[in-house]
Amino acid sequence: MRLTTQGIVLRETTYKEADKILTVLTRDFGKRTVKARGCRRKTSRLMAGSQLLVYSDLTINERGEYLTLMEADPLEQFLHVRQELELLSLASYFAEVTEVTAQEGEAAPELLSLLLNALYALDRLKKPPRLVKAAFELRLLCLTGYEPLLDGCAVCGAPEPEDARLNLSQGVLHCARCRSQVGGGVSMPLSPGALAAARHIVLGNPKKLFSFALSPESLRLLSDACEAFLMTQQERGFRTLDYYKQLVPQDQEGGFHDGTV
Repeated sequence: MRLTTQGIVLRETTYKEADKILTVLTRDFGKRTVKARGCRRKTSRLMAGSQLLVYSDLTINERGEYLTLMEADPLEQFLHVRQELELLSLASYFAEVTEVTAQEGEAAPELLSLLLNALYALDRLKKPPRLVKAAFELRLLCLTGYEPLLDGCAVCGAPEPEDARLNLSQGVLHCARCRSQVGGGVSMPLSPGALAAARHIVLGNPKKLFSFALSPESLRLLSDACEAFLMTQQERGFRTLDYYKQLVPQDQEGGFHDGTV
């Protein structure tokens, strides 16, 4: 049986002399593992569409449990991202997080759209990488059932918590003075601007996900909190994130620190 859909390559592994095994997030069939025969040959019609982070019209042959890529017509290659090592490493992190999050064979159109929009924001809109990274991480958690509760302090109910903190394990907002009543784990500080941006990411229109601006300090706080929240909820790290941090100075991108306990 032949399947036609659109999809983006999340991971590529060389196989034999000229083949690849691809992990693809498709619009209609979710995450699938596909063999691309001969795609590493320069004359192959599959060569462009079997590259990491390329989004294509796909024709896939399904025979039992085995899927073979028959055609791949690229729709978007995100060329600017591919030409900048720092952007490519960040995009690769997005792909790794998406691969871990997506379920085999389960359609996830919102997750696919989030990834494509994040890449577009880096590639065409030239949004600050730190802003795109924070918005991607927090929105992805919302799509997978880990939406934080940001409407007010979880203890006293204040709609604008005093010295706001986000508890990473509980996923709740609280005032600094209410910290002892929240529970264990790490809490990260959020400035008023960072909190407003987090609420925009969680509750706003997905089509305007990256349409906000912050001061450098508020963006740092948002970035640190979103990354730490993702690591806590996923209970793992990501090798692509480690590589990205080797390329980008920490005073530019920030990272997961201890925050306030």
